[in-house]
Amino acid sequence: MAGAARGKIEGMERVVILGRGGAGKSTLARELGAELGLPVIELDLEFWSERLEPLAPTEWVTRQRQLAEQDRMDGDLGPYDNIEPRLRRADTVIVLDVPLWRSAYRAWRRGRERWDFWVWTANWRRNDRPGLLCAIVKFAPDADVVVLRTPTDVRSWRSSVRR
Repeated sequence: MAGAARGKIEGMERVVILGRGGAGKSTLARELGAELGLPVIELDLEFWSERLEPLAPTEWVTRQRQLAEQDRMDGDLGPYDNIEPRLRRADTVIVLDVPLWRSAYRAWRRGRERWDFWVWTANWRRNDRPGLLCAIVKFAPDADVVVLRTPTDVRSWRSSVRR
């Protein structure tokens, strides 16, 4: 997995952004979407009700497949996610591997979250990250993969791919 993308930003059409809760996935997706002229799918808005109740698993699988068929950018939904359909179509995969303290602070600032969100966020690096990295290798072997750990990394990467 590379620390910097091989292609230019204008070649990105199917971007999947992964990371723990509060990592900055939605923010980066909106910024890249605006820069690339691509619509952005925020999976949280597709999956969670206003009362923070999840979609039924079978309904979510169907909805994920529909979303993956569209030419759009999207993010990560943690333990409820089925990323295979999106990874299979991705040309770029960004993993935001930011420290827990940064994610927790961002999530706390943005508002109310369920208990399972906090458990997932706290355990992401140990429990979820290894499986995500294996899934990327398996389902997106030709995608550019970028692992970013700090806001400085994000700014540097965005600057490098614009050139």
